[in-house]
Amino acid sequence: MSSEEKILEALLSGGGIYADIFSERKEYSLIQMESQRIEKLEKGVDEGVGLRLIKPWKTFLASTTSKDKDRLIDLARWVSQTATDPGTAVSKEISQIKARYPFQISVDPYDVDMRKKLDLVKGVELAARRMEPRIKQVKVVYGDTKKRVTIATSDGLSVEDDRTQVVLNLLIVGEANNEMQTAYEAIGGFYGFEFFTEDRIELLVRTTVNRLSGLLSAIEAPMGMKTVVLSSEAGGTMVHEAIGHGLEADLAMEGLSCYKGLLGQEIAGPLVSIVDDKTVPHLRGTYAYDDEGCLSERTVLVEKGILKNYLFDRFHSLKHGRPSTANGRRESFRFRPIPRMSNTMILPGTDDPEGILRSVDDGVLVKKMGGGQVDTVRGDFVFEISEGYLISKGQIGPMIKNATMMGNGPRALKDIDMVGTDLGVGIGTCGKDGQGVPVADAQPTLRIHNIIVGGKGEKE
Repeated sequence: MSSEEKILEALLSGGGIYADIFSERKEYSLIQMESQRIEKLEKGVDEGVGLRLIKPWKTFLASTTSKDKDRLIDLARWVSQTATDPGTAVSKEISQIKARYPFQISVDPYDVDMRKKLDLVKGVELAARRMEPRIKQVKVVYGDTKKRVTIATSDGLSVEDDRTQVVLNLLIVGEANNEMQTAYEAIGGFYGFEFFTEDRIELLVRTTVNRLSGLLSAIEAPMGMKTVVLSSEAGGTMVHEAIGHGLEADLAMEGLSCYKGLLGQEIAGPLVSIVDDKTVPHLRGTYAYDDEGCLSERTVLVEKGILKNYLFDRFHSLKHGRPSTANGRRESFRFRPIPRMSNTMILPGTDDPEGILRSVDDGVLVKKMGGGQVDTVRGDFVFEISEGYLISKGQIGPMIKNATMMGNGPRALKDIDMVGTDLGVGIGTCGKDGQGVPVADAQPTLRIHNIIVGGKGEKE
């Protein structure tokens, strides 16, 4: 019997329906520059093991930085004794699987000299300041992680998966006419250090600075009900926040989502199809296996407006008798896996993006969305418009500032009546229950009716 099998046997010795071992080694570096000073400069390794036991319907978790097999068996027995609920699972003989990806990491970021990464950060900071004299503050954050995880399950699988991520964030603050404005942009994904080409870095700086420059001379956003053209450049904040979280099984199956009990029903317009795809090469939310050892897949959530599925982890798939969609994710070995999005996207349609813009007589073009709030029970949302423009008779007008976009997720999805042929991707780190995981979201250009635009301008 292998050491993994002994640990799983110890976990299930007092009963249970499922158990797993999550072993992780993370090599990382982090550089943060703000106000022309290096605020953080870190390089290190974090590793440990998480032991989990599921009994109906509770999760018992313990973690340790020790990898001593005898100590892990003792910890597994302690978890088993702590968990007093019944269960009948028996651990199976384990088969080994090594995850494989259809793409390569060319330059391991952990092997790159920190001075080179520091030069990258300083170069971005300097380039931004040179482009716009009204900039008052620049914050640049560089990060990379290389994780090797091994997930051994009582189902009889042991999966080893290597995951490499790089990210570069730029936030700038400028002032004009005694008013401050902020612009932010992030790039990165499942890449090595080779991702940071001169063209990508230059585009990051130019995009962010141009947005700030526009905001410093923008007009106040008007208030009122508008037709909104949501550009593909906005990424997929809309799909992530307005519907994505509401389709995660811990919310959708437990009465904390407005989409509970609606499988097979129409929840969006017929032009809207939504998937959560863990298999797209290089996107920030991509992985070969989730953090519970389930093989990644392309999960169809909405097909031509009809709700087809939710996002399941093992706990909720066992509880509700549904197959896992490989969305069980965790920040690290210290946390329990929960249902999380990966790369969530509205699929492209058949409408010409320029034609969508020309079709609007009076509205707002949104090119970038910022932070916001969503009530998953009711579906109501409020988002900041980080970059928006008035539309008049099919033409792009002046840039607006201090604008928000308010609506209801299910209603907004039904009010989408044009879907572009393009597709834009945004990246981020999604926070939920105190855990952050890398994600991407995407959408084509969309036309949405009856969205409330809030601002300080005149009410229309």
